[in-house]
Amino acid sequence: MTSPAPHTLPDDTLTPQDKYFNRELSWLSFNERVLAEAGNTNYPLLERLRFLSISGSNLDEFMMIRVAGLAGQARRGIEQTSIDGRTPSQQLAAIRTKVRELENTQQETLVSLWKLLADQGVHIADEKRINAENLQWLRRYFIDHIVPVVTPQAIDPAHPFPFVANMGMGILFNLTRLEDESQLVEMVLIPNAIPRFIRTPGEDATYIPIESVICRFADLLFPGFRVEGDGVFRVLRDSDIEVEEEAEDLVRYFRSAIQRRRRGSVIMLEVDHNFDPDAEKLLREQLGLEDAFVTKVEGMLGVARLAAVVDEDRPDLKFEPYSPRYPERVMEHDGDCFAAIREKDIIIHHPYESFEVVVDFLRQAAEDPAVVSIKQTLYRAGHQSPVIAALIAAAEAGKSVTAVVELKARFDEEQNLHWASQLERAGVQVIYGFVDWKTHAKVSMVVRQEKNGYRTYCHFGTGNYHPVTAKIYTDLSFFTADPKLGRDAAKLFNFVTGYVEPHKTEALAISPIDLREKLYELIDHEIENAQAGRPAAIWAKFNSLTEKGVIDRFYAASAAGVEITLIVRGICCLRPGIPGLSENIQVKSIIGRFLEHSRIWAFANGYSLPSGRARVYISSADAMSRNLNRRVETLVPIRNATVHDQVLEQVLLANLLDTEQSWQLLEDGSYSRLHSEGDGFNCHDYFMNNPSLSGRGAALSAGAVPKLRLRKGAI
Repeated sequence: MTSPAPHTLPDDTLTPQDKYFNRELSWLSFNERVLAEAGNTNYPLLERLRFLSISGSNLDEFMMIRVAGLAGQARRGIEQTSIDGRTPSQQLAAIRTKVRELENTQQETLVSLWKLLADQGVHIADEKRINAENLQWLRRYFIDHIVPVVTPQAIDPAHPFPFVANMGMGILFNLTRLEDESQLVEMVLIPNAIPRFIRTPGEDATYIPIESVICRFADLLFPGFRVEGDGVFRVLRDSDIEVEEEAEDLVRYFRSAIQRRRRGSVIMLEVDHNFDPDAEKLLREQLGLEDAFVTKVEGMLGVARLAAVVDEDRPDLKFEPYSPRYPERVMEHDGDCFAAIREKDIIIHHPYESFEVVVDFLRQAAEDPAVVSIKQTLYRAGHQSPVIAALIAAAEAGKSVTAVVELKARFDEEQNLHWASQLERAGVQVIYGFVDWKTHAKVSMVVRQEKNGYRTYCHFGTGNYHPVTAKIYTDLSFFTADPKLGRDAAKLFNFVTGYVEPHKTEALAISPIDLREKLYELIDHEIENAQAGRPAAIWAKFNSLTEKGVIDRFYAASAAGVEITLIVRGICCLRPGIPGLSENIQVKSIIGRFLEHSRIWAFANGYSLPSGRARVYISSADAMSRNLNRRVETLVPIRNATVHDQVLEQVLLANLLDTEQSWQLLEDGSYSRLHSEGDGFNCHDYFMNNPSLSGRGAALSAGAVPKLRLRKGAI
């Protein structure tokens, strides 16, 4: 289906850099905001360390995927420009500068947190800062637990240079043989099986990095040698997997591709600040680092692994534990999910409401003799998946079960291959979807035999069927028995399993078929309302905004007078506040205790927002080219009045009102943390302390849910 022609952009004299932010630099700005939370004095110390760790993990993935892709384009001489008009080489140069700045800030933050944690009895130190008793314990630990698993290897013509795995860390030692004063270089690679930090005994928690321990006791590894110097390094490799169209067997292809990924070309080499220049030259030559990033880190390499320290049992240094609520609507029906859904649509707001209700929906379907079939999409399900267990139980009970397992879920490919194998053994019909598109939609469909025939119950989500991330990601789970949505869900599954493209749906919009066109239609309707003098506004929330067509539609709407407020957690290529282009657009980002992940669209529809007449949708898709062009996604209309009010006037409005975790995107691309006058509003605290609307059941009439009001000038 062809896209409608975009509206003529206001002020076509502007250059691409005048109109759009660079995607990669915008992502780095997002990670700066994540890192800034490590300095947030309102958070407990170990939670601040967690944010530092997350920023490190984010940066690793960015280098392994995004930078690797740009480096590949640059090597092949591809001059395809980004949305802001930069070539791959120009982007890499700008990224290199920002990455250095980000790494420096990470190390400065770590030093600050080290001191604060030490005051609370949690120490992250090298072996020089521990007492004699613990040093003796550490020596014994080294002999018993480390020496048996590390393998020193000489670096000379007689020994091939060892392979350094992706995210692998190693140490180069300069040695002198005591017998004849000859020189030798040895490498010790640190196996992933060894903990990155060793906790010494004692009431105070002291964590020693593994590389410090190996350097401290190197003489035990190299008897007969004098250690002249050492240097720690870390390697990141290209980790993207490109699916070839001619791949005949996706399972076999991915098993092979996962192995190849571990040996991808080196994208980044990190070395400690006093690394020997000759040793660095050796690594450059042996690892083939012509175009790779090489950075010298004055501090600790691999800050992502600090997550191990965050696990320290110190509840006083962490957020107060939070237990999600189970929806009262379901409990009123004695736990019968189908009865609750049959009565009225219901939406569950994770993590404030328990993901367990999604699992119970599938468990009940597996056990219910009236259920005849279950169809389920699986993008990321985690290592311990009750969803997989429920599907297996259903198949073993004789039900028809179909699972669409997406093999192309980055970094979960191996886990998904495992689940696919388990499901097939249980008798589940496993489908891998399209070769060149990812199935990213979050849909579960249960068909049940009832008095008046078959009834279809559906779950549509904005997040994955993953029990761990459901505790920290804010997402929406929509349950419905609406026949229209049930018929559309069936068409969606037929599309993925049998390539039967739905020519017309009754409620759903599906990418890459018509989701983009539906969004364009809705934005255009707001433009028409503004031009006719009617109220016109758009509120939207998603993780990333990079799609040029959607951005240009927003610009056209702004020029027509449509008031647009966007909550974009991560990448945003739209440049707000530019006179003649985007003066009616505001963009904010929320970074806090929970990861904002839900995707919501609200269109005023000729009425002032918020309004019961607004058109409200939830989606599995971000406003990105990949979601609209190369993924199977859903856009789900919310029509039930109570659910509509919850999504618009509770979830979306609370995000718009938030002042304590929000950052405003400025027209120059920088972000400014919001500061409220008087009492601030924290949307995460609000949701933790107030029940949702559609899950309240009969208790809603008691007025226990405070009404949020849009304050003048709040947005």
